[in-house]
Amino acid sequence: MVKKIFVLILFSGVFLYSCGSGGSTEQIQIDGSSTVFPLTEAIAEEYRSEAPNVRVTVGRSGTGGGFQKFIRGDIDINNASREIKESEVEVARENGIEFLELSVAYDGLSVVVHPDNDWVDYITVEELRKIWEPEAQGEIMNWSDVREEWPDRPINLYGPGTASGTYDYFTEAIVGESGASRGDFTASEDDNVLVQGVSTDQNALGFFGLAYYEENTEKLKVVPVKNGDKDPVEPTVQTVSNNTYTPLSRPLFIYVTDKAAQQSTTKDFVNFYLNNASNVTRSVGYVAMPDSLYQKELNKFEKFSAQSVSDTTVAE
Repeated sequence: MVKKIFVLILFSGVFLYSCGSGGSTEQIQIDGSSTVFPLTEAIAEEYRSEAPNVRVTVGRSGTGGGFQKFIRGDIDINNASREIKESEVEVARENGIEFLELSVAYDGLSVVVHPDNDWVDYITVEELRKIWEPEAQGEIMNWSDVREEWPDRPINLYGPGTASGTYDYFTEAIVGESGASRGDFTASEDDNVLVQGVSTDQNALGFFGLAYYEENTEKLKVVPVKNGDKDPVEPTVQTVSNNTYTPLSRPLFIYVTDKAAQQSTTKDFVNFYLNNASNVTRSVGYVAMPDSLYQKELNKFEKFSAQSVSDTTVAE
């Protein structure tokens, strides 16, 4: 009898602890862009100290991979380095998912080579197109194929995978069509893999988000980009924010489902994100938006979350 009472008391204690405010755990699931990942993970890390009972998980399956989960309703928030495609919008509608796009920062794509590359001091948009367009495969194979004075050495290309928003943005900005490029390049959804590849290959040319270059300046050499008649411009916080680094500057986004916006925990996290993005953005190498734009996004989210709750109440 004593043993049974002890077991009952022990079980009751565990039950009360797990159901009490000190032991309950709520979860926010985030996935998507590897470019936006460092910013969202840094925000999530700060939020965890503010709300230790909330478990925030942040994956990086690429913008496209994240959207696949997002439009199925498998995750609450998708990090995105491009806007959602119409085909993805249609699937979301079919699945009864409404969503909101929120801008969180600016980024520039960095074109990089190995530090020992002493022949490239800048590259033009036209030369980038010549290298990366689909017709280049099997034709533009050496550096000398791009510019005559460059050496007759193989040009080894590194870039984000086709599920990446960075890939979509680069191909649209450089080639003129999103998703159109040669296929014979080393691809990865993980930008750290691309950093490793370029930093160990003297014949390499690659591209990825500015933040990953700034984290690895000792391993890489950034290449200024010349657009038309303008002077070559190197990607920096200043050139991205003042829009002189074109056409490789872009906004970064998070997308939130209506169901997630109804949850007080997710709503609190998104508000925390937008209120703290300006300071955190600088610490991870991206470019912060003006405070007025963050306030605009906060107002937009407040209206969306209120509408989501209202629609649910009416439906019930």
